Amino acid sequence: MSHVVTHPTPPFRIAGGLLEVHQLPSLQDNLIWALVADGACAVVDGPEAETVTAWCAARGLRLTTVLNTHTHWDHIGVNKGLARMGRLAGMRVVGPAGAAADVPGMTEPVDEGDTVRLDAAEGRVLRTEGHIDGHVSFVFDGAVFCGDTMFAGGCGYLFDGPAAKMHASLQRLAALPGDTRVCCAHEYTQDNLRFAWSVEPDNAALAERIRRVWALRAEGRCAVPSTVAEERATNPFLRGHSPTLRANVARQLGQAVGDDPAAVFAATRALKDLKGYRERGDAGLPL
Repeated sequence: MSHVVTHPTPPFRIAGGLLEVHQLPSLQDNLIWALVADGACAVVDGPEAETVTAWCAARGLRLTTVLNTHTHWDHIGVNKGLARMGRLAGMRVVGPAGAAADVPGMTEPVDEGDTVRLDAAEGRVLRTEGHIDGHVSFVFDGAVFCGDTMFAGGCGYLFDGPAAKMHASLQRLAALPGDTRVCCAHEYTQDNLRFAWSVEPDNAALAERIRRVWALRAEGRCAVPSTVAEERATNPFLRGHSPTLRANVARQLGQAVGDDPAAVFAATRALKDLKGYRERGDAGLPL
């Protein structure tokens, strides 16, 4: 199965330069994040382990830690793969305390307000539920590893919900500094931006983002990570204050949505789940 990304995002540094972050494409659209410091590697989520172990071996890195945001198969598959290889035992596994029993090899359950140290770098844990109960995100200075809560231009399905819980989680992520990189777990950006344009076609920042992302993707490059500032400006699930978005969501759903932010979010998510925007493809996009 070929991945949608053929040219991963180049590595970058976070946590005051203490961590070097690498993007490892896996399966069709998953993005595994490798955090490297002093010859040791921690990975965030992943559907399988072979990509990670081969990458570390090629660079002479010690794989010491797995950070899990939640327990869907394509996020704990790396744990299960390492266990099959006999490599999970003795490894540090950090994951959601609210779903600890479902994280293979868990050694360090974490929840809201906890801290996680990787070598000299310190991150903090946010509980970001809504996609699934127990979901957490890991925040280091300069980046947030947010699993399936916030995507580039979108957000995750509400498997456990409720909508108000996901809305609150997204608002917490949106409150991070604007230059924080949003390191989500999938490359879904084009599909998300097609929906965004269907509900807010007068958003100049969104038009510019669409043109830039389509150019990146045409070359096989990745549009992830974005930044929190970019998400505030263009992500429809953070744009409930937009009169255009509210009017278009109400019109397409055929019902009033009001102006309560959580209710507007719920209606916007419900509209995206109908997938009607996909029938238009790229027609009408500002390309």
